[in-house]
Amino acid sequence: MARMQHYRTIERLSTSATAACAALLLLSAVLTGCGGGHRGGSETPAQTSFKVALLTPGPVSDAGWNAAAFDGLQLVKRELGAETAMVQTQSPADFEDAFRDFAQRGFTIIFCHGFEYTDTALKVAKLFPKTWFIVTSGSAASANVASITFRIEEGAYVEGVIAGGMTKTGVVGAIGGIKIPSIGITFDGFRQGFLTTRPNGRMLVSYTGSFDDVGAAKEAALAQISQGADFLIHNADAAGLGVFQAAVQSHIYAFGVNRDQNSVAPDTVLASALTHIPKAFLRVATEIKQDSFKPGMLEYGMKDSMVEVVYNPRLADRIPPAVMAKARQATKDITDGKISIPDR
Repeated sequence: MARMQHYRTIERLSTSATAACAALLLLSAVLTGCGGGHRGGSETPAQTSFKVALLTPGPVSDAGWNAAAFDGLQLVKRELGAETAMVQTQSPADFEDAFRDFAQRGFTIIFCHGFEYTDTALKVAKLFPKTWFIVTSGSAASANVASITFRIEEGAYVEGVIAGGMTKTGVVGAIGGIKIPSIGITFDGFRQGFLTTRPNGRMLVSYTGSFDDVGAAKEAALAQISQGADFLIHNADAAGLGVFQAAVQSHIYAFGVNRDQNSVAPDTVLASALTHIPKAFLRVATEIKQDSFKPGMLEYGMKDSMVEVVYNPRLADRIPPAVMAKARQATKDITDGKISIPDR
């Protein structure tokens, strides 16, 4: 009965995500107090406010990747007194217009939350040398473009250790949205951890081609479950809700990624591989405001306390002590540099 109640809760969440997405499109700015210096676009007169913008590829109601970025924007607003704004882009055709709009309006920083923004950021940044473009999971950097990557694969590795130690079928599944390098690396980490505790295990991987299609993610997850998968991991943003729906419906366990998703399906999600995106956004914004930031390829992981595995207290007793001991040892070994996760 409890699992069915959570299933209905997730169904309502996925329905509300569409409404939340529509509402976000009407947001032109989320504004608060001002402070600090200014490094706005080259075509804009100097202003006194410290302005920070965010572009996301999906709705911040996804309880995962995009929600974490919004948390970061809010943290920057609270801690640095920044004037903030955000927009959800609908397609790559929107990227350049959004970048130009924020830069021309004198925004000091534009956080571009996704690998897909990299090329456009590099192009537009040349026209606005006083605006900082910070790309999450980006693949390049320049004079005023920096890429922040999180070694989420380290957290996924630990989740894989748990799955390998608990699986009854020897089969686990992974559901991704669009097939991009950062998602593939996440699944590689999970697979590596899984095989350390289940050497003869099998991992199924599917991509739906969408970060928003909850139904497609659910169907892909159910297909893997029909092939024996009894643990699931996802990296599919808002569509990940469909993976949780499938896990609840089939009475198996799942893992969260990027944000603490334990409460999304509290009787199903054993643990979440958490990236401290808000802390990273605040660190970068603080250095930029203090004029001490150096662009480049910035990488954070467990060693920096920017990636961690958060266990669901409600299900803590479901993980056998011996398996939990292996998971905690894996965490320590990663932090100490004794375990090498596939290199980016």
